[in-house]
Amino acid sequence: MRDLPSYPTLRSFLDWCGDTDRLRAIADPVSIRHQMTAVHRAVLERGGPVLRFDTPVLPDGSVSEMPVVVNLFGTSERVAAGLGITLDKLDALGAFLAALRTPAPPDGLRDVLSRWPMLKAALATRPKFTDSAPLHETVLQGTDVDLSRIPVQTHWPGDAGPLITWPVVITRPYGSDAANIGAYNAGVYRAQVLSRETLIMRWLPHRGGAAHHRSWARNGEATPVAIVLGADPATLLSSALPLPETVSELTFAGALNGARPRLVAARTVPLMVPAQAEIVLEGWVSPSETAPEGPFGDHTGYYNPAEPFPVMHVTAITHRKSPIYLSTFTGRPPDEPAIIGEVFNRLALPTIRAQIPEIRDLWLPPAACSYRMAVVSIDKRYPGQARRVMMALWGMLPQFSYTKIIVVVDDDLDPANWDDIAWALATRMDPARDVMMIENTPMDYLDFASPQAGLAGKMGIDATVKIESETSRQWGEVMQTAPEDAAFAADLLSRLMPETAP
Repeated sequence: MRDLPSYPTLRSFLDWCGDTDRLRAIADPVSIRHQMTAVHRAVLERGGPVLRFDTPVLPDGSVSEMPVVVNLFGTSERVAAGLGITLDKLDALGAFLAALRTPAPPDGLRDVLSRWPMLKAALATRPKFTDSAPLHETVLQGTDVDLSRIPVQTHWPGDAGPLITWPVVITRPYGSDAANIGAYNAGVYRAQVLSRETLIMRWLPHRGGAAHHRSWARNGEATPVAIVLGADPATLLSSALPLPETVSELTFAGALNGARPRLVAARTVPLMVPAQAEIVLEGWVSPSETAPEGPFGDHTGYYNPAEPFPVMHVTAITHRKSPIYLSTFTGRPPDEPAIIGEVFNRLALPTIRAQIPEIRDLWLPPAACSYRMAVVSIDKRYPGQARRVMMALWGMLPQFSYTKIIVVVDDDLDPANWDDIAWALATRMDPARDVMMIENTPMDYLDFASPQAGLAGKMGIDATVKIESETSRQWGEVMQTAPEDAAFAADLLSRLMPETAP
């Protein structure tokens, strides 16, 4: 389904951005403390291009030799491009992801042949190991390891210090073979720079990296970790996608790129890493040592409090010649994670429909931190169906466990249209009858509105037309213009007011 060229490196994607007028280079000196985030946010809010800061100013006033790239996925179009497709192909990719989760047995030879693109993609996931790589053009070990050489931003005035925000963190479980890429996890977890050679790794308990860390810690050993800074776009996005647990992010990136991923052995840890990445930080995460991480500005629009997370000791920094540092910020939407979330919402819809078939469409409003609120349209056929859908979303699909408000509307409305939602709430919902409240359910501990950290209530609103036993009243008929009258009006206006024609 890929209809754009393959981008095996971050540089090749940036070249495409430059060739298509989607990249701007900034020669002016810009401080990595606060200023860069201010510029980035202003450009992102305008739907602007990728930015490359060629003169990043470090905290001591010197200029970094590494340019900083931000706003890589600042538009939905560029997120789709990073996946190798145009926006109109998102539904097809979503269907592919749904098939990965629940593949159906083939029905005859014709069906087998129709699945050739999926088979070809599966073959592309097999990694290709190499002995040399651009990543190892420069190798820094021992006393040469110095994280301050990398222009890591301090994003917000209340931040505790420099924060790495676009790392692809590679881990594997204890007892696995370093060559078994299928066992790897690649996740995007922020990392606070603590000193020249230490980081704080903020991975939450339910994430794959944290699970691998626990497996090493149970055996009293440090966890080998590789932090990729500046991976190819397919690897970046695969690391953020909610893939099935049986699918490795590194191998899935090969399927997206339509080419086998090239991997090389790290120098100081038993891991394989992307051979054409810009920068890799190698090291070991202690089984017991922690440090207070934060406070940092988060996607909620608030600073999260400092909390203890594991410490990583960096044993090597490897990078290409003249490396590029990729960065972003997190804050109250809009930000890049919110824009990526909008695209991932569309990709997830076929998987959600496979579990809850009556769902027709679903929208996670970015302004509601991308997952705190969901609006769902359904094909309603029986009383109580809206409530069943709410409970199914909360209980069946893990990604909705932190969604605290679900609004269900009929499929004659657009769930992404606030006017439609307001109309449904005003005309199809009775507060006493159609609001369902649940207490003491899991919640993101960063939700300061929660009575207790990690535990809060949820609300479901049935804004559908009430049928059968749901109401004792005759329901009103929705007013609509007759099709022939609408066509007459369109024709007349196209002649009298051509500027208003669609």
